[in-house]
Amino acid sequence: MNSADTVWILIATTLVFFMTIPGLTLFYGGMVRARNVVNMFMQCFATACLMVVLWYVAGYSIAYGDGAGYWGGVDKLFLNGVTLETTVGTLPEILFFAFQMSFAIITPVIILGACAERVKFAFVLLFSGLWMLLVYAPVAHWVWGGGFLSDGGIFGELGVRDYAGGLVVHQTAGLAALVLAIVIGPRLNTNTNPHSPGLVMLGAAMLWVGWLGFNGGSSLAADSTAAMAMTVTLIAGASSSLSWLAWEYVKFGKFTLVGMVTGTLSGLASITPAAGFVDPSYALLIGAIAGMMCQEAVYLLRKLGVDDTLDVFAVHGVGGIYGSMMVAPLGIANWTAQLGGIAIIGAYTIGVTLVLIFFCKGVVGIRVSEDHENSGLDKVLHGQRGYELLT
Repeated sequence: MNSADTVWILIATTLVFFMTIPGLTLFYGGMVRARNVVNMFMQCFATACLMVVLWYVAGYSIAYGDGAGYWGGVDKLFLNGVTLETTVGTLPEILFFAFQMSFAIITPVIILGACAERVKFAFVLLFSGLWMLLVYAPVAHWVWGGGFLSDGGIFGELGVRDYAGGLVVHQTAGLAALVLAIVIGPRLNTNTNPHSPGLVMLGAAMLWVGWLGFNGGSSLAADSTAAMAMTVTLIAGASSSLSWLAWEYVKFGKFTLVGMVTGTLSGLASITPAAGFVDPSYALLIGAIAGMMCQEAVYLLRKLGVDDTLDVFAVHGVGGIYGSMMVAPLGIANWTAQLGGIAIIGAYTIGVTLVLIFFCKGVVGIRVSEDHENSGLDKVLHGQRGYELLT
């Protein structure tokens, strides 16, 4: 074990958990209407709690157990065999478990933005739990856990390159969000604005801070790679924020706060798969393109009538896939492995997500009633309001 590495990953684990609670929770809560803010907070917080338990019970074993090329097996269920003495690289294994758990927490929570304001709370929990175990954990094993897409797998000595989750986190979450949005259908009223741009900005700021642990911690060491990953994360996020603003002004003549911070997340999602491999100048380019490209994806989906409520696929899916491809021209990865990984992970994610949606629909249903949707989910589902107006 290495003390410096251990201290840094302890900090990084805290930062990544901070991304979900409170970062993503506040970002999503501010994006919905005031009548649904408690529901959005509840979905994010409860899903995070559920992922902690499921990652301990089975998720870690599926992703990082010593199984075959397609899944990790059951040898580490309930952390069986993980002690204070077992290690992963220079880290205590229990810390590696906790760091990877923070990724397993945020990925299903990202998906929730696609179906906001119209789904049953029971559906959210059932779908999220099954999806993490059957999609996220196996894909993490394929790419990061020594599975068939990693080095020495089906693509040869140099396998799929995904430094911190462009494919494992953002592509899977983005595609699942897109499938959910299409199957569930649009809200009854899609002509709404975020009820609190201030909350959106605060949440995005917390996400950016936490993302330093997300990318910097993925080196699993306190070294120069971690420092570079943190540096390019800052640069890509800033570059994408500015390019989104510039493109927004060219198209609409306005600079918006929500647009700017959505651009930030676009740049962060795009740099994630490349963060440990690229230099600052390349990060500047990745971010600049991401801000415009993801913004176009947002408006394209709206023209197509897809109500991805909080733009999950346009930001995370498009950004993650784009960033994963951007490492190939540098020779860091080969095109065959990157495109093959995108295709395999994409097909698996879409297929299993569809099965899970219809399974969960059969068990608990999906949508709330039209009356409940029109009146807002806070009072109906949770008996509370986010804001009580006093006369």
